[in-house]
Amino acid sequence: MRTTIIPAQITTVEDKVAGSLNMTQVLILMTPILWTAIVYILLIPSMKLTSFKLVLIIISTTISGILALRIKDKIVAEWLGVLLKYRLRPKYWLYNKNDLTNRIVDVPDIPDIVLVPRKSSKKAINKQKTEINIADLVRFEQLIDSGKVAVSYLIKK
Repeated sequence: MRTTIIPAQITTVEDKVAGSLNMTQVLILMTPILWTAIVYILLIPSMKLTSFKLVLIIISTTISGILALRIKDKIVAEWLGVLLKYRLRPKYWLYNKNDLTNRIVDVPDIPDIVLVPRKSSKKAINKQKTEINIADLVRFEQLIDSGKVAVSYLIKK
């Protein structure tokens, strides 16, 4: 059995629809026909050929003719698409090198420091833990939220 190697360029070959025109060029060249029909029917005076209608038809035909031309085996419309994508791309990229996203950060273990209190000459204040009821906390929060009581903090040295 014979085997043949298919070249990699086979996918880049364009299908020719009419002569040397591909489908994109045919569609571009068909748009002035649609545009002419719309202009001829909808603009006033309807169904009559006037000078300004003729100017609009000639402009649309010229533009589509230019867009259907080939330059370096690419259609001018494709070149304009490439230039438009280039112009609309982001101009500045902002990066933060200190961003921790998707990074592995090695944080050293810091040993706990044990503080030894000094003996003071003042009398030790007897600190007792007082249990606060949850119902009292709820009433206290409602009292603060009501706006009837002003809360202020005074810090003494």
